Amino acid sequence: MTYAPFEIVNETANSRWLITCDHAANTVPAFVGGGDLGIAAADMNRHIAYDIGAAGVTRALAQHLGCSAILSNFSRLVIDPNRGEDDPTLLMKLYDGTIIPANRHAGPEALQERLNRCHRPYHSALAQLAARRPDTVIVAIHSFTPQLRGRPPRPWHVGILYAADQRLSQPLLQLLRAQPDLCVGENQPYSGHLPNDAIARHALAHQRHNTLIELRNDLIATQAQQQNWAARLAPLLQTALDQVAP
Repeated sequence: MTYAPFEIVNETANSRWLITCDHAANTVPAFVGGGDLGIAAADMNRHIAYDIGAAGVTRALAQHLGCSAILSNFSRLVIDPNRGEDDPTLLMKLYDGTIIPANRHAGPEALQERLNRCHRPYHSALAQLAARRPDTVIVAIHSFTPQLRGRPPRPWHVGILYAADQRLSQPLLQLLRAQPDLCVGENQPYSGHLPNDAIARHALAHQRHNTLIELRNDLIATQAQQQNWAARLAPLLQTALDQVAP
């Protein structure tokens, strides 16, 4: 079977919503180390390799909103699609205490191959999906680990990240903060966006409404949890969008 670097869900849906999942999979294509980055299976199943639970939330959210979604099909350790091509962390050699042997001595040729076979096809497909309508709204789904090694526990259940464009994120934050059972982070556990990341490239550069949702991965570990979060987020996203100008 031919390797495909991305998956599109509900491709023909005619909705202004577009859900993205940059770190959906821990797949290592065969052309990279024979499908092995040289790290333990336990590490490939950690947050360092992909965003645990994010793919399930993305698929369920696309169903609830009746929209298309695009999911990557390569580990962030192969190459990170949520980084610009000139970002020094595009190809990680060390992540949360784990050395990545297949990346440690990867040179310019290896980087170009991964760009051409993974990173660029994903972004090309995302760009085409986003350009189908003039009023596209991009929602990026990510997840974060409850605790990095040697760091304090993270208290947030969900975080909303944004950069200069807060039009959708601020009303969504208010709606989430009104939920009594949630600890909500604003630009937490990370701050905003990185230059030339996926949101900057496909939303900010085109003045498209957007937000990035980070969910703590222990809260979306099961299919039932993923479905519940999607069902919870969908009406909040629609309400938030209804509060901003077209």
